Amino acid sequence: MHSQFQNVVSVGTDTNIPLESRQDHSSKARKEVVCAQKEKGGLGIRKLALLNKALLGKWIWRFAHEKDNLWRKVILVKYGQEGFGWRTNEANETFGVGVWKEILKEANWCWDNIEFKLFALAVHRNATVNEVWDSNFGQGGWNLRFYRGFNDWELDLIGDLLSMLRDYKISPNEDSVFWKGGGNGIFGVKEAYNLLIAPSDLVFPKKCIWVDKVPTKVAFFAWEATWGKIFTLDRLQKWGWQLPNCCFLCGSDEETVNHILLHCTVVRVLWEIVLALFGV
Repeated sequence: MHSQFQNVVSVGTDTNIPLESRQDHSSKARKEVVCAQKEKGGLGIRKLALLNKALLGKWIWRFAHEKDNLWRKVILVKYGQEGFGWRTNEANETFGVGVWKEILKEANWCWDNIEFKLFALAVHRNATVNEVWDSNFGQGGWNLRFYRGFNDWELDLIGDLLSMLRDYKISPNEDSVFWKGGGNGIFGVKEAYNLLIAPSDLVFPKKCIWVDKVPTKVAFFAWEATWGKIFTLDRLQKWGWQLPNCCFLCGSDEETVNHILLHCTVVRVLWEIVLALFGV
């Protein structure tokens, strides 16, 4: 399935060009661009490998969150629990491919979005809430102990931690996990996938291109034009096509993306008519 996906995103979109030439020369919309979010200039198509990691990560979350389910109890009996039962021991099957063993490969990044960043500084890393809560402080307070003083860049983290703890009231109920990667504290595959993709600072005019009432073909053409990927004569020449480069509209200049959409004398007349209709 992954290889078929690679072929789909690497082949050009102009059906007038022979398939052999498209396969050789038209890997125009690179996979990284196509699979990027629309806000980052992509088409929002998900990478199957990262989507699979996000789906497997959901089982890590479900194991820590759904403590009464039968499947979880079966996993606990087979592998045993680590700590307070939010994780299992490592799966060390000698032969074959264990399902839970494969799922546990996604545990690291998943738990990075569940635990506090200051966890590594704690003296008692396996302490319960009851052990760090001091009821002698008036109505009660947190008695946190760390093995060293804080660096300047860690003070904000401590402030955020104490501010967060101040809003929680202690109850006799069992503790539970909280997903930091989503807005409501619950694991979501979409949010997990977004955590796995490479970050990008690219700002793309998504709202100007992907408009609901605009036909998909038109929006896709605008997306290609924004990236400079439409099949103009100058680009076809770069791919090895032996063609004279002359604009078919004005017949005077070479055909490039900017020329055919902006600078061509015929196109400029069309733009003036369109802008006049909108009173611009």
